[in-house]
Amino acid sequence: MPPQARSISSYFKPTTVVAAASASASTATAATPDKKKSTLSEAAKRAIQEGALAATTDGDGSSKENDLGEPSAKRQKVDSSPSGPKVADIFLKSSPSKSTVSPSTSRIGSVARSKTREELREKIAANPQWLAKLSLEIDTMGEDWLLALQDELTKSYFLNLKEFVTNEQKTKKVFPPAEDIYSWSRFCPLKDIRVVIIGQDPYHDDGQAHGLAFSVRKGVRIPPSLRNMYKEMHDEIPEFVIPKHGDLTEWARHGVLLLNTSLTVRAHEAGSHANKGWDTFTAAVLKVVTSRLAPGPSLSAASDDKVPGAKGVVFMAWGAHAAKMCAGVDKTKHLILKSAHPSPLSASRGFFGNNHFKKANEWLQIKYGPEGGIDWKALGAGEGGSA
Repeated sequence: MPPQARSISSYFKPTTVVAAASASASTATAATPDKKKSTLSEAAKRAIQEGALAATTDGDGSSKENDLGEPSAKRQKVDSSPSGPKVADIFLKSSPSKSTVSPSTSRIGSVARSKTREELREKIAANPQWLAKLSLEIDTMGEDWLLALQDELTKSYFLNLKEFVTNEQKTKKVFPPAEDIYSWSRFCPLKDIRVVIIGQDPYHDDGQAHGLAFSVRKGVRIPPSLRNMYKEMHDEIPEFVIPKHGDLTEWARHGVLLLNTSLTVRAHEAGSHANKGWDTFTAAVLKVVTSRLAPGPSLSAASDDKVPGAKGVVFMAWGAHAAKMCAGVDKTKHLILKSAHPSPLSASRGFFGNNHFKKANEWLQIKYGPEGGIDWKALGAGEGGSA
């Protein structure tokens, strides 16, 4: 079993030590209880397993598509471990007082959670090995995300992932550029999220990926899946002017989290960084979004009314991969919209006509009021015609 699989399974050791059982057997099978209660860490434990399994299916389920449904030269590598996790476990609740953490899992430990970026930087700096591996996260991740995910960063699986990615960056071409890996967190603060759109792999050709799922920089040819997304949006929202570019940054700024399951990829090798640990991390990201257990320093967690996203978010689950990632989301609190993937290979089998953009806003306006929807047409404003 690969190292990351062991790390994932360590989150799901027995949560209750049975009294009067064989002392030696209990000691061998139960992890040492964590003495420091950490809200996000508890959520992250429940967020791990689905991501590991979700990475095994391409696009809309077709073996000939990559994360965005584009034809790929190589299928994603699949972790065929027989002890693979169950998808729905990602969002299951557990008893905070009885949860356990593997002794092999590295953490910031018994110190209080940091409240600012600089405070966290100082704590990380106390361990030179951590600082060397986590400087990118400390420097480039949006602050509310950084603070919400701080316990995740020093876990063994993430430190191993960073070592792998850093070595890849030294010897191979890796996308997106390092400074763009966490652009989703800077453009779309945790507190502002209303809609989540899940991709699988970053684009793996030159000049495409810049940290937002489905998005490419201005001046880069619009990918086929994104063209289909634009077409569907125009059909649903006639005021939406199809832009001449594929940069979705404006959507992110309006509260749309565009998150790939893997945040990096080797150039021209689809799925090359799958099953290395990114799926574990992005599963924790999704758990933070749905629970809002650790909002940024500018927010108060005392009342749901003070946390903008606490009344629920919309998941647009396009294709089998995204559907699996959302499998355990509480449908009483959040809206899950499922359809075929926008890839040219599957768009005509249920993506076109799904009315997801319209349905999302109708639901958000009920939850958050008349101004609660996403201004989808902002992306094409002033573009003066389709591409």
